[in-house]
Amino acid sequence: MDQGRATNVATPGGGAVGVQIQHSRRVLPDFLQSVNLKYVKLGYHYLISNLFTLCFIPLIFVTLIEVSQMDLEDLRQLWLHLQYNLVSIVICSAFLVFGLTVYITTRPRPVYLVDFSCYRPPDHLKAPFDRFMEHSRLTGDFDDSSLEFQRKILERSGLGEETYVPEAMHFIPPRPSMAAAREEAEQVMYGALDNLFLNTNVKPKDIGILVVNCSLFNPTPSLSAMIVNKYKLRGNIRSFNLGGMGCSAGVIALDLAKDLLQVHRNTYAVVVSTENITQNWYFGNKKSMLIPNCLFRVGGSAVLLSNKSADRRRAKYRLLHIVRTHRGADDKAFRCVYQEQDGAGKTGVSLSKDLMAIAGGALKTNITTLGPLVLPISEQLLFFATLVMKKLFRADVKPYIPDFKLAFDHFCIHAGGRAVIDELEKNLQLLPVHVEASRMSLHRFGNTSSSSIWYELAYTEAKGRIRKSNRIWQIAFGSGFKCNSAVWEALRNVQPSPNGPWEDCIDKYPVKIVT
Repeated sequence: MDQGRATNVATPGGGAVGVQIQHSRRVLPDFLQSVNLKYVKLGYHYLISNLFTLCFIPLIFVTLIEVSQMDLEDLRQLWLHLQYNLVSIVICSAFLVFGLTVYITTRPRPVYLVDFSCYRPPDHLKAPFDRFMEHSRLTGDFDDSSLEFQRKILERSGLGEETYVPEAMHFIPPRPSMAAAREEAEQVMYGALDNLFLNTNVKPKDIGILVVNCSLFNPTPSLSAMIVNKYKLRGNIRSFNLGGMGCSAGVIALDLAKDLLQVHRNTYAVVVSTENITQNWYFGNKKSMLIPNCLFRVGGSAVLLSNKSADRRRAKYRLLHIVRTHRGADDKAFRCVYQEQDGAGKTGVSLSKDLMAIAGGALKTNITTLGPLVLPISEQLLFFATLVMKKLFRADVKPYIPDFKLAFDHFCIHAGGRAVIDELEKNLQLLPVHVEASRMSLHRFGNTSSSSIWYELAYTEAKGRIRKSNRIWQIAFGSGFKCNSAVWEALRNVQPSPNGPWEDCIDKYPVKIVT
């Protein structure tokens, strides 16, 4: 059989070789054309981005030539002219000094990210697929159809075998009590904060602002009060507890902390992002409400922000932009992620079939606002040109999708699920390396809700990929429906902090995700 294949390949002018030659003749020009277009666009980008500099260079040469041709008498006349106009010069200088003073005192204060920490649960909380399915079967709450549905979701989810579920879910039957939920919250929040304070040498008494976000678990006293009590934070601390705001609440908490740091000088802000699974596990058989059981896992993060100029030297990043989009005015968007009771009275979070379409619409609105803030002028001109042709001239042209790879070096896309990452990779025309952090975080830790973007940033740090001046785009989606973005600039070549979530396993990643 092998000999027969060899004879067929060797047949002159026909067989496999003939087909291969014809295919090569067809593919080679297409390949060369795509390469040429790539470099043409790259050249256009560099030309437009440096257009001002290119126009300024001839002006500099002309000025130098003119100055070199001036003799001593010309210079003396210029000095006398300036002396006779001393009053004008003083007035102009006064206006310049006044303007600079107003600018310096009113400009937004820079917000620095000193460091952040992600919680890594203990190994005994791991939930491999087989154990997860066996546990679901033994609880007796799920029928055969629901068990099969959960098995398929797990296989296609992009999650690995080492994600974590809370202690209460490891018992048979499960024990979802208020005490167990508090214990989960304490383990996650305190674990992340202990590591953060250890790595930064910041004393809890130095914290002036505390923002905690957790969507589904809001006890009394609040989670923020639990942190104040645990670490004995000062009595005049500005503390906030955000609830019910979904997986994008981490960026909302950042936005609130940023605004507070503009008002309160010379202080630190801590943002704690987490979710609580213990009391929010669904024990019914409604398919749309079973999906969160398969995707959401234990996790949390703590972020230390500062507005102190002295912290710039040791900070990892500077916050550049936060852009928030809320589509809650639309009924479909409002109900696409909805906590409710099923027909049997069992509470869970229902995910609509329209979720991906709604997320796409929210993303489009968000990047329309974000684009002018971050995209190079070359991309903005192309986008504007296609918009003019479509709106004014009614031309049948496709909307131009800006190349965000020219604006950002790293992407932290909320690891909400495999479909979310696939959709953004396709719509934003990203490369596999750009979504690697999101896929690997989903595989290793699952959907950790609002903290997932920090596990992704920790992954990128652990890989040693973040260099000085790199820009990072964190983008998150959440109920409401919301799409929120945060943009950071690296202030140095960033190394991972001690006791990071990837410290013991980064060498194993990336792994191949089975399709």
